[in-house]
Amino acid sequence: MNNVKASDMILRYTTSQRINHWIIAITFILLTISGLALFHPAFYWMSNLLGGGVWTRILHPFIGVLMFVCFIVFAARMFRNNLISRRERPWLRQVSDVLNKRDDKLPEQGRYNGGQKLLFFVLIILVLGLLATGIVMWRSYFSQLFPIGVIRLSSLLHALFAFLMICAIIVHVYSGFWVKGSMRAMTRGTVTPGWAWKHHRAWLRQMRGTAPHK
Repeated sequence: MNNVKASDMILRYTTSQRINHWIIAITFILLTISGLALFHPAFYWMSNLLGGGVWTRILHPFIGVLMFVCFIVFAARMFRNNLISRRERPWLRQVSDVLNKRDDKLPEQGRYNGGQKLLFFVLIILVLGLLATGIVMWRSYFSQLFPIGVIRLSSLLHALFAFLMICAIIVHVYSGFWVKGSMRAMTRGTVTPGWAWKHHRAWLRQMRGTAPHK
């Protein structure tokens, strides 16, 4: 990677896209900390990181709204590139080849592979679920509008969605480190031609104008 000239690097994410992504990442970490502190007494000590229990309860929903807005903006910009097509279906069926890094047996992928696209839509569903249940639980503004049974159900679903979200993000982060060169895309915005050829060959062909857009 160090031998590749800067002029040969391929732009994968713009500066605004990277800033948006890292705002989402930071707010997610804050939400995880505050959410765990509110979820169980064993994690209550984490509330000190946000100024104590009162501030944790106050800030958690506002941080959640900020993350939702940033996530929706990011998802809207990436939506067209994450639509699942016939190209990704064979990739999804060859998960064993993916896990064993048998890249030569995998079909060419566009800007995002089948796993990334699947995770994209899972995250959208979870974020929408967290927003909906969070609004019902938001005592200062909305909870008085709903019966106690709905609030209790929302609390249960909110915890479930949060757990699934944490699991999904762990997979996302692990994949970023597992596929060498991927972290550079979200820190510097560029990738090497070799990285693009190995992991997203159809996208590279499109960028070079050697294949029609699909």
